[in-house]
Formats: sequence, structure tokens, C-alpha cells
Amino acid sequence: MQVQILGTGCPKCKTLLANAEAAVKAAGIQAEVVKVDQIAEIMKFGVMLTPALAIDGVVKSVGKVLSAAEIGKILAAA
Repeated sequence: MQVQILGTGCPKCKTLLANAEAAVKAAGIQAEVVKVDQIAEIMKFGVMLTPALAIDGVVKSVGKVLSAAEIGKILAAA
């Protein structure tokens, strides 16, 4: 599983990245957390507002800083 954090490096993007890493660790699953910070790559996801969270290339959240618990629920459903 690949968890992608889409954002250019703003504080909200960094917080979402940290929360995603915490959620993966808490869930005890095998997942790679990847930061996508190139605007051209972010646009390929169809995302116009950051931060965004994608799981295996499917956008799950846009424009929100999800908590680790919220991300954990998304991971469990994936």
C-alpha cells in the first residue's frame, strides 16, 4: 500500500504527512508514505487544493488536515 501526501510543503501539508506516518505506525500495516510536492504531479491527481491524501493513487481527502485517527479509518477501509 502506498499513502501519498499531496502538497508543496506548507505547514498543513507537513502536519498531514506526520499524521499519516503516525496512522500507518499505529495500524501496524505495511505501507509506504510518500510526499508528492511537484505541482505537475499533484495536478495529475486532479487536485486543485492542498493538502490532499491519496491511497494507492486514489484521492481520499482534499483541503483538510486529517488526524491520525481519521487517516487510520481510511487505511482500514482500503
